[in-house]
Amino acid sequence: MAHYMNSAMNQYRQTGIAAATVETDPRKLIEMLLGGAIERLAHARGAMLRQEREAKHHYLGSAMSIIEHLRVVLDLKAGGVLAANLMRLYDYMLGRLPAANLADDTAAIDEVISLLRELKSGWDAMPGTSTRH
Repeated sequence: MAHYMNSAMNQYRQTGIAAATVETDPRKLIEMLLGGAIERLAHARGAMLRQEREAKHHYLGSAMSIIEHLRVVLDLKAGGVLAANLMRLYDYMLGRLPAANLADDTAAIDEVISLLRELKSGWDAMPGTSTRH
């Protein structure tokens, strides 16, 4: 768990999200990573609509980094079917976003945002999660 926390905290810092409380609360870290990915995709969508290519690439790349990190740290052995399903879902998202980038497809970004919101909603509703929206 300590390795996961260090790895996740480093990913969070690299993507520009600062959170002091996360270092001791892995549930809060996941919540923040999901929220950060959603936020970055919303910014990427806006940049896409404004035809701001550089900003679009920046925010899509940042969101993809967060999703990739969430995918990489899954413990397939301990997580069983749930972890395997999450792996497939993250893989799907990571396939949709480059295609959305190339085609300026806001619907694909909306789809990934919706999927992430569903995950975050489920995560927030879990007993013991520190923050509920």
